[in-house]
Amino acid sequence: MNRDMHTPDGVRDVYGNELKEKRRIEDAILKQMQRYGYREIKPPTFEYFNVFRKEWSGISARDLFKFFDKEGNTLVLRPDFTPQIARCICQLAQNEERSYRLCYVGDTFTNISELQGKLKETTQAGAEFFSDDSVYADAEMIALLISVLQAAGLSEFQISIGHAAFFHGICVERNLPQEEEDAIRALIADNNYFAAEKKMLDAGIDDTCREILLKISDFVGSAEELEKLRSAAGNEISLAAIDRLSSLYDALAAYGMQQYVSFDLGMLTKHHYYTGITFEAYTYGVGDAIAKGGRYDNLPARFGKAMPAIGFAVMVDELLSALLRQGEPAETKECEVIRFNDDSFEEALQKAQALRAEGRDVALDYEKQA
Repeated sequence: MNRDMHTPDGVRDVYGNELKEKRRIEDAILKQMQRYGYREIKPPTFEYFNVFRKEWSGISARDLFKFFDKEGNTLVLRPDFTPQIARCICQLAQNEERSYRLCYVGDTFTNISELQGKLKETTQAGAEFFSDDSVYADAEMIALLISVLQAAGLSEFQISIGHAAFFHGICVERNLPQEEEDAIRALIADNNYFAAEKKMLDAGIDDTCREILLKISDFVGSAEELEKLRSAAGNEISLAAIDRLSSLYDALAAYGMQQYVSFDLGMLTKHHYYTGITFEAYTYGVGDAIAKGGRYDNLPARFGKAMPAIGFAVMVDELLSALLRQGEPAETKECEVIRFNDDSFEEALQKAQALRAEGRDVALDYEKQA
């Protein structure tokens, strides 16, 4: 194979109408975020390795694209925006105590070879809200995500909402070590229930706890069904998580957006920084989530400033794929072509300039005279 003619595995060229539609989606998302008071930030494409340490991000070092600078420091292409934005906010907010709303669009890079057909370079557009730990901030973030998807052109989708503390509370109640909790959560997040059960058996977890943790993924339902979990929770941490989700539903009802949400307490993630609500957006036409987010109150403190935080990221490539398959993208204007020769150049140029001034796309093609 002539490698000069091909892209590496996991990346591809995007051009023409597909790229134009992708740019439209990105612009629509950013404009909607700005209407909610979010201001754009552009962090660097690569960072020091420590920004994405596994114990902070949940991302294995082998899944990072790593390289070295001239001083020998290990650098990585960003696999995720959230730790980056947390680092940025600690610089911006060193001496100020106020809320910050930031938004971004850019590419992320993940070196996972076993995911056949998955892109290693993907585009994300996201928003982050700092210094507000209220349920109203949770509701604003989910309402913003709903309005962002609508602005991009999506009409049929659902937001699944969970809470990281529900699972954590059950583990704390059984005095499960944090390392064991993290390992079991990662296995359940991968739907690897056999390995999760074996891990719990090896850790000596009792039958009742094993059953609760394994069946947690079965709960997907409405606000009314959420109340049925109170008896199963059995501890203050998990009960507080249910209370928070109930209050969140009431706040979203005030936005008039409750029809877009459901609850999924089995929504577990490998990202260790989530501390409260977590949420994902799904639509038909694609198998993966088109957006993910949640509360990560402990992460900014790791970079020097303690403050509550919540955010989300839209997977632009997945959203674009869904829109293309659902046939919902806006019509793309074709480029007009004006052909000219040596004798007709000035006339063709004047016509092209007039059409461009009207906002039309025009290309001039030179044809040699025989």
